[in-house]
Amino acid sequence: MTQGFNAATGSVRSMSNPTVLIVPGLRDHVADHWQTLLAARLPLVRSVPPLEHEKLSCRARVDAIDRALQGIDGPVIIVAHSAGAIMVAHWAATRRVSDIRGALLAAPADLETPMPAGYPTTEALKDNGWLPIPRAALPFPSIVAASSNDPLTHLDRARELARSWGSRFVELGEVGHLNPHSGFGEWPRAEELIRELS
Repeated sequence: MTQGFNAATGSVRSMSNPTVLIVPGLRDHVADHWQTLLAARLPLVRSVPPLEHEKLSCRARVDAIDRALQGIDGPVIIVAHSAGAIMVAHWAATRRVSDIRGALLAAPADLETPMPAGYPTTEALKDNGWLPIPRAALPFPSIVAASSNDPLTHLDRARELARSWGSRFVELGEVGHLNPHSGFGEWPRAEELIRELS
């Protein structure tokens, strides 16, 4: 792997390998989440940092993706989880997209269907710009990886989102919401799917 340093932006640039941009869901970074563990292992990685204000604002989340991308030179693979996958769909629908090699969208949260207690209401999500979920085809290759027993998204809804976005659909089996509460932790298959997009 060859790297260069961009003096204008202060960023590291990969001449051949893409940088992975981690886009977490609404709970931001969780220490034992597979995204956090993945980021600690990868040689070229950035994460969208937690928001200090407007934590439920979709526009603020999309702006945060933009800011994170501005610090990266060269190709990028986006790795998003839960509502992070919906953030990526909003970002792709409203912003100039360039140099994105692909996106892994894991366990996308169906924000259009009422979620369990402890999660934002559909009304609050609508008021904060999340709804409707964009259905336009993404302008880069993508993989939607979905669970057959996700409490936040029925498998058929995940499959419909993948079809709308033009994504390859990967059914993961019974892995819950693919988070620490569901036993993940490490999720080795993430790296396999990232390699498919590289």
